Amino acid sequence: MNAIISATELASDLAGGDPPVLLDVRWQLSVAKAAGEPSFDGRAAYAAGHLPGAVFVDLDRELAGPPGTGGRHPLPDLAEFGAAMRRAGVSRGTPVVVYDGGQGWAAARAWWMLRWTGHPDVRVLDGGLPAWQGELSVDIPEPAEGDFQPAPGAAGLLDADGAASLARTGLLLDARAGERYRGEVEPIDPVGGHIPGAVSAPTADNVAADGRFLPAAELAARFKALGVSHGTEVGVYCGSGVSAAHQVLALAVAGIPAALYVGSWSQWSADPARPVAVGPDPR
Repeated sequence: MNAIISATELASDLAGGDPPVLLDVRWQLSVAKAAGEPSFDGRAAYAAGHLPGAVFVDLDRELAGPPGTGGRHPLPDLAEFGAAMRRAGVSRGTPVVVYDGGQGWAAARAWWMLRWTGHPDVRVLDGGLPAWQGELSVDIPEPAEGDFQPAPGAAGLLDADGAASLARTGLLLDARAGERYRGEVEPIDPVGGHIPGAVSAPTADNVAADGRFLPAAELAARFKALGVSHGTEVGVYCGSGVSAAHQVLALAVAGIPAALYVGSWSQWSADPARPVAVGPDPR
């Protein structure tokens, strides 16, 4: 099943007999937000105009737990996540399409959470809201309660020890910007650098200038150049498990399964016992 959907395909699906549930996950990372100060308000952006029928999902409150030892965006309580999805109308037997403001990171986090917890049919709107050519709505829908019950899979999730091991035995990709990987700058976390053995693979290189994903063949070639080969076990991390979800999504578009280290650098760098590498080389 495709992990992404074009705006044209979505318009057709919405006009059909089995329309998907729409989730609006507009959110953006900022240093102010990381410091606990007010920043972008996705709910206000949603209220100003959204895809007709879409329900707003709050990444910080419904797709992540409170910041702490698990990082800035740890896994949410799964009972609370399931309740939030059911309130949004999500059922196991109904397709779901997720979108954000165009960057794709937040939508990918929602996609990953739903896929990891067992939903069989979730796609991300390629290019996000800017790709949508139809009308927007300010009406707030009241969907019927869904029946989705989270059932986490045994695979697809890494902890810190698993990430460290995979960096030695498989391929661990760092989805942050190259300068953060190299430790030249670190605007959010207390320590710059990367997990020893991880390979720099900025998420931004997975998309074209319009924010849409590169074709699957180009993504496959990109990941092959980074070290993916047949049978390679792949994992991804970033700052706090959001942009890395977008990398997992890009890998899925290319036909490559990958696990997500949700705690990511925000968890790793907060533990003084964890080693840190700097510079352009993995080790």
